[in-house]
Amino acid sequence: MAVTPTFPSRDAVPRFRFGPLDAVVGAGVFLLLYVIVRVGASAHVPFNPSQATTIDTSPSRLPYYAARSLPRMFIALFFAYAFSLGYAYAAARSRRARRVLIPALDILQSVPVLGFLAATVTFFLALFPGSELGLEAAAIFAVFTSQAWNITFSFYHSLVTQSGELDEASRLMGLSRWKRFWGIDVPGGAIGLVWNGMMSFGGSWFFLTASELIIAGGHRYTLPGVGSYVGVAVEQGRLGHVIWGIITMIIMILAVNFVFWRPLVAYAERFRLEQTEASQKPRSIVLGVLRRSSWPGLAGQGRRAIARPVNQLMAAATGIDDRSLVSRAARRRAADIAFAAVIAVVLGYGLYSMLAYIAAGQQGSR
Repeated sequence: MAVTPTFPSRDAVPRFRFGPLDAVVGAGVFLLLYVIVRVGASAHVPFNPSQATTIDTSPSRLPYYAARSLPRMFIALFFAYAFSLGYAYAAARSRRARRVLIPALDILQSVPVLGFLAATVTFFLALFPGSELGLEAAAIFAVFTSQAWNITFSFYHSLVTQSGELDEASRLMGLSRWKRFWGIDVPGGAIGLVWNGMMSFGGSWFFLTASELIIAGGHRYTLPGVGSYVGVAVEQGRLGHVIWGIITMIIMILAVNFVFWRPLVAYAERFRLEQTEASQKPRSIVLGVLRRSSWPGLAGQGRRAIARPVNQLMAAATGIDDRSLVSRAARRRAADIAFAAVIAVVLGYGLYSMLAYIAAGQQGSR
């Protein structure tokens, strides 16, 4: 009698075998969540612009200031990646949008971080009146502007240089635009996204002091953090405290590299499209521990359960990736003329508004 072999279903939940590594990973995750909750609670405090926040330059306060600075960096990084994926995709997939978005991005990256702060701090303070969240948002936006442009250019380059075979495979498999984006576009640019994100994150450390010691509109706003600690210590002439602040920054950079960036670099190697492998692959102790624990398997099951309805909804909203390789020249020319007309009207109105504003200011000064 023949016995038909049985295979486990793809939807079967893996058996969770609790071990020492699982305890370590679980404790680390819960400790991280606890720190985020405590720091988030301390950030939502009343704020009075007329009363300046004082920074205690005692070295014993540096762990708390480090816990306040790091979330700002990572929240800014999250928004930088979200902005880069959407902005670069729009620029790469639309020939008309590219003519506006890429020059605009080039202009934005030339604006100094302090220039953005002077224009946005008043907006964020009005958005969150009487709360320190307005200053937090202004600081996060300042860090965001030091991270986003480089990541956006990296992802845009990976999209416009994508292999034609991948483009044709997407159409043959009938992928939706949503599925193609997460299954082909993002993995194809994963290595560039990780390395440029790491470089942008490292560069934003230089703007930490400027984002936490904000001077705008004749007012000085101070946020608790390592950057403001170093800035206040420099103003007070306490060289020893400045050294302690710099040492804290170095420890933070090394810890973030070990826990966050190094595992990402090692994980992103799986998306390398080159036929020849590197002689030495990046390795990460943290990634190795995560792979040997059971938590990623359980998290993957939850992610797949959520992804199914989301993929179905977004596939219906975005449609199938069936764009024709050949478009009619007459239709394309008419659309180009309409697009140029809209841009000309917008620019003309903006120029007229600027000149009217300057003229009104000159009359008021008389």
